[in-house]
Amino acid sequence: MIRYPVVTKGSVIGCTAPSSGVEPSMYKWLREAEARLLERGWQVQFGPTVWQQEKAKSAPARLRADELNVLLRDDRIGLIVPPWGGELLIEILEYLDWEAIPAKWILGFSDLSVLLLAITLRTGIATAHGTNLIDLRGESMDETTAMWLPVLATETGQSIKQSSSERYQRDWENESPSPHVYHLTEETYWRTVGGREARMQGRLLGGCVDVIRHLIGTPYGDVARFRDSHIPGERIIWYLENCELGTTDLRRSLVQMRLAGWFDHCSGILFGRSAVHKPVGGYTEEDVFQELSAELGIPLAYDIDCGHMPPQLTLINGAYAEVEVADGRGSVTQYFKA
Repeated sequence: MIRYPVVTKGSVIGCTAPSSGVEPSMYKWLREAEARLLERGWQVQFGPTVWQQEKAKSAPARLRADELNVLLRDDRIGLIVPPWGGELLIEILEYLDWEAIPAKWILGFSDLSVLLLAITLRTGIATAHGTNLIDLRGESMDETTAMWLPVLATETGQSIKQSSSERYQRDWENESPSPHVYHLTEETYWRTVGGREARMQGRLLGGCVDVIRHLIGTPYGDVARFRDSHIPGERIIWYLENCELGTTDLRRSLVQMRLAGWFDHCSGILFGRSAVHKPVGGYTEEDVFQELSAELGIPLAYDIDCGHMPPQLTLINGAYAEVEVADGRGSVTQYFKA
């Protein structure tokens, strides 16, 4: 069984930095995000870790974990949205109070997907892969990003549909943001292995391959236990994105995931857009996708709205989804099925 948190507009957003904090030169972005959220009826409570960054992390692991534990236990906090990702979130997992984690939304992506996936696998509580707090600082939001709230406001037993974006951002231009932060200049086109129409159904799980692969073999990455305990007899749709891995490293990581049983009972895979798909000796990202699809005998779609080339869908770990991809367009309907 999956438990879905409930959030109402106007709740207090808790902002902590379980991975990287923010350098002083970028504090203005946090204040802009806070101001925009206040305009939209939200309050924001920042933890001390948000305002600091040293040696690739906001604070020592124990301190980061303690701050997150406090926000999770605080009934005044309706949801938790960190400023952004980082590099070393995995350090805090052993210090979290796993027995006391409540059904409360945590939203984010990149390194934060380690936390999101671990919570869902360990507890059966749904978590949300989507925008970070920094990216909510715009005067407006594009249609894809703006779905974060309707998705999180979906109640158990209900469903919500998201469609592929019209355009996406190729390059980050943080010093000259558009009214909705992103510069959406490139036409979105969802692709599939073989160019065929793809349909898949199953429970969503996923995140950034660079970091979630390190959960394999730990107490926080037991996909088989999650399947047996929380979604017995059901299939999984994996959504994945690649931030920095070279083509061959991506292939090694996916083979490791397959050998670890993560792709057992998988009905399909979705890959987000990537800016690092450089061939290695003529071996391309498309080759990787074709090989994985053939090995598993399942459909695979890529260049979807997920990851480090925004905008991105709000994808719920644990939700039941129906995905359709055809002629460059796609949709994901999520059912908040217990």
